Amino acid sequence: MNEQVAAAYQRCRELHRRHGRSYYLATRLLPAASRRHVHALYGFTRTADDMVDTPGREHPAEALAHLRDRLHAGLADPAAVAGDPILPAVVRTVRELDLDVADLDRFVASMAMDLTITRYETYDDLLVYMDGSAAVIGTMLLPILAPADRAAAREPARQLGLAFQLTNFIRDIAEDLGRGRVYLPQADLREHGVRVEDLQAATAGRALRAAGPATESIRSLIGYAMSRARIHYAAAQPGIDLLPPASARCVRVAHRVYGAILDEVEARGRDVFGERVVVPPVRRIRLALSALRR
Repeated sequence: MNEQVAAAYQRCRELHRRHGRSYYLATRLLPAASRRHVHALYGFTRTADDMVDTPGREHPAEALAHLRDRLHAGLADPAAVAGDPILPAVVRTVRELDLDVADLDRFVASMAMDLTITRYETYDDLLVYMDGSAAVIGTMLLPILAPADRAAAREPARQLGLAFQLTNFIRDIAEDLGRGRVYLPQADLREHGVRVEDLQAATAGRALRAAGPATESIRSLIGYAMSRARIHYAAAQPGIDLLPPASARCVRVAHRVYGAILDEVEARGRDVFGERVVVPPVRRIRLALSALRR
């Protein structure tokens, strides 16, 4: 591995460590040769996500298209991405694992949806977005995790991606509102008697009680979303048993630690409008140890 590729892997690792703490913790359980591939995929997805979410960024659609095009150019000729901070690592990982670049294209396409779509009418509509933004992450990781039966493990891997993404949507309602987006389906809001204005009021007050009469309705809405996320977590569980020991430990830790965010939301009375909900470090370690003991 030349110095430029090694530096790109290191840059991806730093992005992963800084921004994906729970994922990073779980990834440390994989062999070193596998960890670098996870870091590379995280680096790519984080870079694309930041192109959409960084305030004040000019021409994000063009930036996303340029990232996608440079990736394709690098896959044709690695010299084409010389000097890029992350793409030499991404290109090496895609080539070594023979990943389907269409999955990366679908991820970029979902990020581009964030530039034009701010509401989703139904959960099926949201799943179209999450297919590219989350489910494909699970399928891209399968060559790294090396299940005995990749075909059987594919759907559980997709389900875990969906579970993680929906957990993020629940935790980040206020943050997403600040970007003008509401990911929880509008049909769900109506069913629970919640208006977008109620969510905005809670966000502005940095507390659920600021939503006034709608407070209990918002709690009901968030509880419903959490129950849906837990269905995805349950659907992902059987896939862990298909993995070799090191991979199973990694995914089991991620499954438990990230799923525990929902427990923290519940413990706060489903109030996600104040301080960002995280799993405290001590509990995160305990959950990881519990998963490892199993």
